[in-house]
Order: sequence, then structure tokens, then C-alpha cells
Amino acid sequence: MASMFHQLKALAAQGKPVRVGLIGAGKFGSMFLSQVPRTPGVHLLGIADLSPARAQAALQRVGWVAGQYGARSWEEALRHGSTFIQDDAEALIAQPQIDIIIDATGSPAAGIRHALLCCAHRKHIIMVNVEADALAGPLLARRAAEAGILYSMAYGDQPALIAEMVDWARTSGFDVVCAGKGTKYLPQYHQSTPDTVWGHYGFSEEQVAGGDFNAQMFNSFLDGTKSALEMAAVANACGLHPADSGLAFPPCGVDDLPTLLRPRADGGLLPHAGTVEVVSSLERDGRPVSRDLRWGVYVTFEAPTDYVRDCFAQYGLRTDASGRYASMYKPYHLIGLELGYSVASIAVRGQPTGSTLGFNGDTVAVAKRDLQAGERLDGEGGYMVYGKLMPAAASLNHEALPIGLAHGIVLRRAVAAGQTLSWADVSIDDSREAIRVRRDMEALFRSEMGLLPPPSEQAA
Repeated sequence: MASMFHQLKALAAQGKPVRVGLIGAGKFGSMFLSQVPRTPGVHLLGIADLSPARAQAALQRVGWVAGQYGARSWEEALRHGSTFIQDDAEALIAQPQIDIIIDATGSPAAGIRHALLCCAHRKHIIMVNVEADALAGPLLARRAAEAGILYSMAYGDQPALIAEMVDWARTSGFDVVCAGKGTKYLPQYHQSTPDTVWGHYGFSEEQVAGGDFNAQMFNSFLDGTKSALEMAAVANACGLHPADSGLAFPPCGVDDLPTLLRPRADGGLLPHAGTVEVVSSLERDGRPVSRDLRWGVYVTFEAPTDYVRDCFAQYGLRTDASGRYASMYKPYHLIGLELGYSVASIAVRGQPTGSTLGFNGDTVAVAKRDLQAGERLDGEGGYMVYGKLMPAAASLNHEALPIGLAHGIVLRRAVAAGQTLSWADVSIDDSREAIRVRRDMEALFRSEMGLLPPPSEQAA
């Protein structure tokens, strides 16, 4: 098989580039923008951003020059191979010449809307927006398959890289014991707010002022929400099953992965094999973990026979004391700088770089502080709630409120700090598309899992 790079060069030589539309020119989008002009056979035909001026500023910041953008119409962009910038995502998706849409908005509601529009207009979609994927990806992926389009994870983001490692392990004949990523974590980070986030990160005021940093977004990385969202996405893409208690965030360096991330029955920390976990780069007292995996991803797998166990030893693979459990890891991920790999995979191989297959994990809203009736929730990375990973069946049974809907929704009753919010705790506006789609997904999978109707319906 020819490399994707050479196949892209062939498309360029034929004058038939894959045409791409980007929605959202924030941090992830900007990183992609910095690389796409260097990739042959790819034409970024359009960008949709709520602020076209911000998108233009992003292009200038990452090194684009006059002539590469600034087209005044789709026709001009097509004629000159440049990029048309505007604020209408629906018009971008409807543009006939575009082959692939990238959603890099970070808004769950927007991501759902864009995915459904891609289904209607038969455009492949790369879902950078893990918030939307964790909220409704299992249903959106089905709708995409029905429409004959690809619904893909975004390469460079950790879920796609984890899914790739899981696929490598299984294709090589190994049983996957655990898969996940590293992060910086301490238990108190669950209460972090946009006011405290930069201190926890150690960023200076000058660093924050000089970059495209969003305090609430970065706080969602720190307070556990992003990790929970990403592990829900991995569980749903790879058929893995979260622990009943959610993520434990054990301190763990790369050398200890096969020892700690094995089942408890064999001396590890896992309640069962075939799960997901995020490891911390900090000990619980704040000391750095030796050879941490803060920026990377991993997969732990088991030798199926004594022969394979001996091969592990012969080729220097680090294992647990028994020699049965081993791990592979990738120490870094380059986020939007690697996104072109997803574009190329869809364009020349017709394959997604990871895709949602089922509903195994869910990310639910947990109160950071005591919340009062009448308060309006402020969503991921805010002052009021953080996201916690749960098995999907447990979430459905408890009618837990997904974190992706905990923005702009009003509390009907008080919720104590540390308590998981439920649908009954909030005022539900069924006119919101994201709520309708999520409720449809819950009904579908409740039926497929053979679960009883929710308690609210049983009472009725």
C-alpha cells in the first residue's frame, strides 16, 4: 500500500485535492491551520468561526500570508486555491465542493448540530469536539453510517491515539487489559475554577496574555472533566468498560504501567480487565512521578501464552513481575498539529482514525460546591460542576445529567457538593436539539441494554 503522503501528492498532481472545511479557529483549529499549507493534496476551502476576524488573526499568528486566505466568495477560493472565511457553519457544510468537515468548536450542542448537517449533506466529519462525542456520539455515529459518511475521531487528540494503540494490540493478538492517557491530577483539582486554573498549571500572566488560552477550557482539562470525556469516548470506540467508581487517576510512571494497570486479582489496581484509566503525573502529596506520562497515551495488554511471555522478556519489553502484563506507550501527542492524518486517512483510505461504536461510558455532572435551586449551570470547566466517568448503564439507571448539557440549564432544586446531578434536578427545555438527541439516544440504548424504564417513568 502506498503511503498516505504519496497518495496525497498524487491527488495534488492530478489537480484533485481533498477539500476541507474547518469550523472553529480556536487553539486546536489554529494548530491544524499551522500545518495544513504544508500538506500536499489538501485544500482548506473554508473556515466558519463566530468571529471571522478572530479566524483571520489566527491565520496570521500561525504564519499564513496574504493570498492564502481572504477570498471574497467560494468561487474565488476555488479558483485561486485560497480559503474563504465567514461565520455560517451551515453554509460551510452545505458547500458542494467540500468533502470533509472538521468540527473544532468544543460546544456539545454545536457539534451535534454540525454532525447531523453533515449527515444531511453527505460530508464526512472529523469530530475534534469530544464534548459532543461523549454526549451523543453513539447515536451520531449510527446516523452517519446510515447516511454513508465517516464519523471520525481527531488524530492528534488522545482518544484517537489510544484507539489506534488498542487496535494495534488486538490486531497483534493481545487482549487489552487497560487503555488510557496521562494527565496532571490531584484530588483537589475537582474543585478548580477559572479563577484558580493558571496557578495550578504554573502559567505566568505573561504566558496567558501572549497565547490563545481560554480559562474555562483549560480548567476542564484540570478538574477531571476532559479526562472523563475522553475516556468515555475511548470506551465507546474500543468496547472497553469503565469502573463503577469512575476514574481513579493513580500516580503512575511509564515503568509501572504493567504493574499497576492490571487486575486486582493479579496485584494491580483495576477492578476488571478491559477498562480505561488515566494516570497522574503527580503523587498525592504533589511530588512529581518518576518518568511520568502527563502528555502521552498507553495500552496495557497480556501475554496469552508462556511462549509470548518469554518473547516479552527476550526482546526487553518491560512487564510486571510475572512477565505476563506489558505496556506500550506514546509519550506525547501533538493535538491539532497531527490532525492532517485524519484528513488523509479519510481521503485516501476511506477510513476514520477511530470511531464510536457503542455506548459503554458516559460523563455526568457532579457538583463542585453546594448548588441552590434557581442557579444556572455554567458547564465544563466552570465554577459549578465537573465531569465524572460512569458506566453507561449506571448513568441511564440513575438518570444522571450528562456534563455536556450542564451549561445554561437551571436547577429546580438544591444539589449538595459532590453529588451527581440528575435530570430531575434541572428544568428541561425539550425544544433544544441537543437535549432531544440525547434523550433519543438514551431511549435507544436503554432498550438495547434491556434496562427498565427510568424511575421517573416507572413512578408515572
